[in-house]
Amino acid sequence: MTQPIRSTCPYCGTGCGVLLTPTENGLEVKGDPDHPANYGRLCSKGSALGETVGLGGRLLAPQVHGQESDWDTALQLVADKFAASIRDHGPDSVAFYLSGQLLTEDYYLANKLIKGYMGTANVDTNSRLCMASTVAGHKRAFGTDTVPQTYEDIESADLVVLVGSNLAWCHPVLYQRLIAAKAERGTKIVVIDPRRTATCDGADLHLPLEAGSDVALFNHLLAQIYEQGAVDAEFLAHVNGFDAALAAAFNSDLSVTKLDPDLVRKFCNLFLRNEKTVTIFSQGVNQSSAGADKVNAILNCHLATGRIGKPGCGPLSVTGQPNAMGGREVGGLANMLACHLDIENAQHRDAVQGFWQSPCMPQAAGLKAVDMFRAVGDGRIKALWIIHTNPAVSMPDASAVRDAIAGCDFVVVSDVTGQTDTARLADVLLPASAWAEKSGTVTNTDRTISRQRAVLPEPGFARPDWAQLAEVGRRMGWEEAFTYASEADVFREYAALSAISGDLGKDFDISGLATLSDEAYDALMPTRWPIADHKQGGRFFADGHFFHADGKAKMLAVTHRPPVARTGPRYPFRLNTGRVRDQWHTMTRTARSPRLSAHLAEPFVEINPTDARQLEIKANDLVQLKSPQGSAVMRARITDAVQTGALFAPIHWTGETAPAARICDTVAGEVDPVSGQPESKASVVSATRFQAAWFGFAITLTDVTPQAEYWAKAKTEAGFRVELAGATVPEDWEATARAMFGLPEADLQILQDKKRGVARLAFHKDGILQAALFVAPDPVALMRDYAATLPGQAAPDALTGRAPADMPDPGPTLCSCFNVGVNTILTAIETQGLMSVEAIGAALQAGTNCGSCRPEIAALLAQTQQLEAAE
Repeated sequence: MTQPIRSTCPYCGTGCGVLLTPTENGLEVKGDPDHPANYGRLCSKGSALGETVGLGGRLLAPQVHGQESDWDTALQLVADKFAASIRDHGPDSVAFYLSGQLLTEDYYLANKLIKGYMGTANVDTNSRLCMASTVAGHKRAFGTDTVPQTYEDIESADLVVLVGSNLAWCHPVLYQRLIAAKAERGTKIVVIDPRRTATCDGADLHLPLEAGSDVALFNHLLAQIYEQGAVDAEFLAHVNGFDAALAAAFNSDLSVTKLDPDLVRKFCNLFLRNEKTVTIFSQGVNQSSAGADKVNAILNCHLATGRIGKPGCGPLSVTGQPNAMGGREVGGLANMLACHLDIENAQHRDAVQGFWQSPCMPQAAGLKAVDMFRAVGDGRIKALWIIHTNPAVSMPDASAVRDAIAGCDFVVVSDVTGQTDTARLADVLLPASAWAEKSGTVTNTDRTISRQRAVLPEPGFARPDWAQLAEVGRRMGWEEAFTYASEADVFREYAALSAISGDLGKDFDISGLATLSDEAYDALMPTRWPIADHKQGGRFFADGHFFHADGKAKMLAVTHRPPVARTGPRYPFRLNTGRVRDQWHTMTRTARSPRLSAHLAEPFVEINPTDARQLEIKANDLVQLKSPQGSAVMRARITDAVQTGALFAPIHWTGETAPAARICDTVAGEVDPVSGQPESKASVVSATRFQAAWFGFAITLTDVTPQAEYWAKAKTEAGFRVELAGATVPEDWEATARAMFGLPEADLQILQDKKRGVARLAFHKDGILQAALFVAPDPVALMRDYAATLPGQAAPDALTGRAPADMPDPGPTLCSCFNVGVNTILTAIETQGLMSVEAIGAALQAGTNCGSCRPEIAALLAQTQQLEAAE
């Protein structure tokens, strides 16, 4: 029997271990019970990884100007173009834009190449959109970007405060560790978030503060810490800035949070009474024009109480990408050097340049992401290399970024597919190895370095990213500096460089791994840094030693600053953006899985019932959002989970899956002045009902690209499902449908009422359903989840859009891990008398794996019980 290979999940920064076994049909994926991040647990996305590794849509050979090419031609062109730009316009005319999807070895070589040899710091990463404010806050408070806590602290805390983190959906495995601790030892949970999320289901307290007002809340907490005698005077001997921070706290105005004073009092009392407090924070804190100050407001409270670096108490930033931490460690951001060294520190620059023996080193920070793409747009950057990310969709003011990339003199994209909004703009496309094909290391949120291992062969002519970068370095004339035989060679060099960081008194030191043999590197088990002779793993700062020059921490005087964009008559709504449970970033991986696409198959906007009534928007209407930057169209989801005046929309849909729903087209490019992180959760928009002349729903055996003002496509087990809407009714529905489906000769069934604007068309070949289209003047009513199963089958009654009486309709998928639908759960509640989430899990398995659907199961139970009580 084939032994499974240990590797690491490629999604969030939790860093879960996985066991991978190649099969005839692809890849079997299970959680690794021995990995300290997850102990065998996996979320819905991790559980479905085996469904995402097929070769459909893969980029298998280099392409130059849209034509297939070879590696020699493509890489020589890249080397020549970058060299020419540097020669003719200076080193700052070139730039790299990287990704938390890169392995540490890839990331390290990219930074060595551009900073140490091309001579510019114009290298940034999509982690700028994710965790840059935390980096800035850590450096201001601690002297370096150190995460002091570990995951074990979650399980030994008496109180866990979640700030701007929907942990249940975005880090489900950590959330399940927290919920298990609550069940075992009574851990209290507080959620601080303007929106009521799935995470609130397990909370003892939810503080729905005004968007952007976190600093005011934590300043109030700091004042209460002082007034109620909770300051740790002994620990403050290791901290500077307390008096100024406290003065700012007392001058703070709590009313800007718009919170019920009783809720605030309860929160403060919980914090003050529970020494073992862990504060977990994420994008709701970071993605703000005041993100760095929010981070420091949180850190101030932990420094004032001495609750840092000790078991069960301290601040814990959770990261959004699998190797966001590794990117921070190699200097992936424009204002950093490798190993947590500073690009603007001459001693650090000289040390790194000396180690690399490189010809040059930039003297100042480069352009951060938003400014970088502005420089692409105005022509200052003339050669751009984008690796494993999709900025034409994910950046704020995304349509302007798309135009900037399209107008750039020379663009290289390294990726696993050419079917992204960004890849379609490239002059040169380089086929990269994908997860499960490449080998290297990643670092997770609590500083644990894990191996990612190859278990599948590289298809076509795909190559690892480190090999692409090294070859370009050699072709640009730096042969000796970029001669590596393997990723293990790169890792050893990087680990050796980290000794300099240790010698300079910084935190990041993995020099204990610098002499690993190839065999030891291949066998490396999860290991938390630092890994050096003088210190191994563990927590930081409990001993009062920090990394500023004087060895002390700094508390900062911070004051509330509202979001930059202000609501008004033209743009009355505050827009919050974020993730959904089963999708990932721009869906190049997750959209390949039918079960992940089944939970929320279409882009949506959450709107409060009061606002919906005033706007005359009904459930399932399409809503058009407009901002000063652009517009997006999404399905209305009416819920009191969002406050009046606030909207929430997911970030995942692209020009490939729903072109009208690119939500970052509406997001302003406002950034934090310290971190450069965009304010992606507080743009302003208007909302109106999208005036469609017709609505449609389609099912199809093969992929389609409709021609309509609105469409959204999702993968199914049988093919694809598509929601549609248009501004003008076609004259001939048969011709329109045949063109869309590419079925000029298929047999047609049609039901049509032109007066009512209703049409239903089904196309068959040899008695097998190929596709069907359902059209009406309002959102089409039919059993979508049943209809989506029909392509590829004999389905003579497809036009009914309803399941036969003897075939139960499971309804929309609620539990993706076990593919359990809403109707299945409701039927079980009714027929089996199930009264708890646990009972439903025992009967149907729903909610028993990653648990991220448990809040939705609980909501179904509550709705059922309310209906029964009302009868």
